[in-house]
Amino acid sequence: MLKYLGLDRPFLLLVRKLLFSIVRTHVLSDGPQNLGLDPKKPVIYVLQRRFFSNILVLDREVTAAGLMSPLIGFAIPGGREKRAFFFTNRDEPWFGRANKVGYSLRLQRLTQAVRNHPDFDVQLVPVTILWGRTPDKESSIWKLIFSESWSPRGPFRQFFTIFLHGRQTLVRFGQPLSLKELTADAEDEERALRKLARVLRVHFRQQREMAIGPDLSHRRTQVEGILEAESVKAAIETLATENGGGYTAEQKALEKAREYAWEIAADYSYPVVRVFHRFLTWVWTRLYDGVELNNFDTVTGVAPDHEIVYVPCHRSHIDYLLLSYIVFHQGLMIPHIAAGANLNLPIVGGILRRAGAFFLRRSFKGNPLYGAVFNEYLHTMIARGNPIEYFVEGGRSRTGRLLQPRPGMLAMTVQSYLRDSNRPIVFIPVYIGYEKLFEGRSYVGELMGKPKQKESLLNLLLSIRELKKNFGKVHVNFGEPIKLAELLGESHPGWRSEPPLDDARPAWFTQSVSQLGQKIADGLNSAAVANPVNLLSLALLATPRHAMDEDQLVDQLDGYRKLLLAVPYADRAQLTPMDGRAMVEHCEKLRLIQRHPHALGDVMHFYPEDAVLCSYMRNNVLHCVALPGLIACLFSRNTSLSREQLGGLTRTVYPFLRAELFLRWQPEELDVALDAYLAALVNMGWLATNPGREGVYHAPNMNADEYAQLNLLGQVVRPALIRYFISLSVLTQQGSGTVSSDELEALCHLLAQRLSLLREFNAPEFFDRAIFRTFIATLKKAGLAGEDESSKLTFNGAVRAAAAESRYVLPPDVRQSVLHLTRLDQKTVEQALSRLAAKGKS
Repeated sequence: MLKYLGLDRPFLLLVRKLLFSIVRTHVLSDGPQNLGLDPKKPVIYVLQRRFFSNILVLDREVTAAGLMSPLIGFAIPGGREKRAFFFTNRDEPWFGRANKVGYSLRLQRLTQAVRNHPDFDVQLVPVTILWGRTPDKESSIWKLIFSESWSPRGPFRQFFTIFLHGRQTLVRFGQPLSLKELTADAEDEERALRKLARVLRVHFRQQREMAIGPDLSHRRTQVEGILEAESVKAAIETLATENGGGYTAEQKALEKAREYAWEIAADYSYPVVRVFHRFLTWVWTRLYDGVELNNFDTVTGVAPDHEIVYVPCHRSHIDYLLLSYIVFHQGLMIPHIAAGANLNLPIVGGILRRAGAFFLRRSFKGNPLYGAVFNEYLHTMIARGNPIEYFVEGGRSRTGRLLQPRPGMLAMTVQSYLRDSNRPIVFIPVYIGYEKLFEGRSYVGELMGKPKQKESLLNLLLSIRELKKNFGKVHVNFGEPIKLAELLGESHPGWRSEPPLDDARPAWFTQSVSQLGQKIADGLNSAAVANPVNLLSLALLATPRHAMDEDQLVDQLDGYRKLLLAVPYADRAQLTPMDGRAMVEHCEKLRLIQRHPHALGDVMHFYPEDAVLCSYMRNNVLHCVALPGLIACLFSRNTSLSREQLGGLTRTVYPFLRAELFLRWQPEELDVALDAYLAALVNMGWLATNPGREGVYHAPNMNADEYAQLNLLGQVVRPALIRYFISLSVLTQQGSGTVSSDELEALCHLLAQRLSLLREFNAPEFFDRAIFRTFIATLKKAGLAGEDESSKLTFNGAVRAAAAESRYVLPPDVRQSVLHLTRLDQKTVEQALSRLAAKGKS
């Protein structure tokens, strides 16, 4: 090695000591000790860039793992190799001009040995070393200039990069490759070397893309390329024709398309991303007690071979920043984020654009040219390998529940893939759960009827004062990947042979997009994290005055933990490790609850202003306890029920709960889930069985603590059941063919609002119109209701039967209140709808 490098040993040791006085490495994923190397086969490490510093870093990491140094040679048939590494470019002098691409002489010798000796094989381990990209240290602005990039780097620049980024070096060991297997099907040595070079080139390019993103051309080049696309040219020509045709009209249409492209396109800047990383590290430290991350290996497992589309739930504006921060912090390229045009504010918009945001308008309707430009831009980003991020819900949830997936971005992504399916697309659902919400109070105001506050630079500056508050922890969990090709194969097996799609999308395409949206929603819910605030909100909000004896609250929280441990909602769902007592203490520190001392035991209750806010947190995980909550609700009204009765009543309600909360079980899976929860509730003592009456379940004695706990569990779904009964009662009271879907939705909203005032259901999400809209849509989908030629709702006796079954789940006083409220004469209905219409216009 010394002769090879032209250095003597003392000088080498001195260089090594100087180098590692400033170099700190960060090994991502598995280190060399965890690669599963075969000790019987020689190992040779493959480096991309030919620098002495890279060899020293490699040697340090390998020897630290207890493996043979790459500076030590090994025997091959008919000779011996002096070193156990090579570069992807051929051996040339260390200093001087950049090396030309070629085959390493060592690789040529090894390939020849493997081909000539069937019993000999070599394990190739690609090693990626990036300077200035490690996520766990911060950089000055000057250092950002010399951070890792796609541009070629000579020895002079490498020297300054080491000096500036010595403590910011990322190392990633790839999985070992069998040289024999890679060259087995090659006809001759030249073809074998060509294949090896291609495999290694692709590997290193993927690793670099994962870390710093694709090698993008200048934004101006992207814009001009979009304008050259056939679909955009056609839209320009159409607009020009509509405006009278001719050269002038065509030039105006072209300029309009260029204006749209500049309005949309991101202007990604790696130095800006590094500055953002530094700034956000400070922000998270001020805002949160930490970010809990789960299942990120999901992303690293698919990133090298797939185009990634991150599809997080949308709870806060923080979501944008947090997900990009996490992805970057874990050593991958941040996604390009589809952001609403409302965020393209002065100054802020430019910064976000350079951090990877591209902007889109709320609607493309009536503007086919804008639609064509945006579609082409999205396709360009996907085709170039940029990870993408968007929110399938469209906007932020104001209630804490998932919103219905919107098909727009999903359809454009699927259409892009059908146009070019060379690189497979995978969707990654990302659950983001907060313990306290940055925008919580504005959400409550909007649900109470206040207009949505428009984003502005002033509002952004005013929000800085929130940095002094403590918002607890953030929980981020990555869900099961959804591979688009597999989904299309299930929904439409012949999709690969279909002709290119035009504006008239076929039924199978629409159905596939709908299935994709549903699967993403299921994936988000399946990755839910039940944190202390979620569980405490479930317990306290189930009580009339949102207060509980401390010991009773602790027991209820421990019961919820036991239930969720016995029957996890899904494999990827996460549960706080805290017991009930620790949860109470944690929420006290966050100032979500306060203690009222009392001689018979302290009482815990919400601060008055936080009870409504915590309904949002409860709704984040409501789906996790919805099915056992329905069981508990049935037993709070019935002392005993047979398994057959339970199944029948559950199947009646389940389609509506599933549509509202995106429950994961298909109807045919419901019985298995029901049996699992029944067994768990019996084991907890919250239900009982009688050996003499097989298949019959009993509620505990009404004076027992277990009955009180079961009743509180049932309360978590009772508001939903009341809403359903309101809808059915209004529909049956008005009669078949009397009201339209929109009118029924409006009436239900008003009645729920009034019931909330009368009976203290003081969470404004109780009368959220979107929930009633979903219920009505589910009625029609289930065939329980339809529409006549005048768009009025029609129904049959099944609706009346479903309304009658409310006696099994609702207390008599609540049921009577709903029936009383829904007895509306035609004049009252007309007046109410007229007032709503007038309010909407104003």
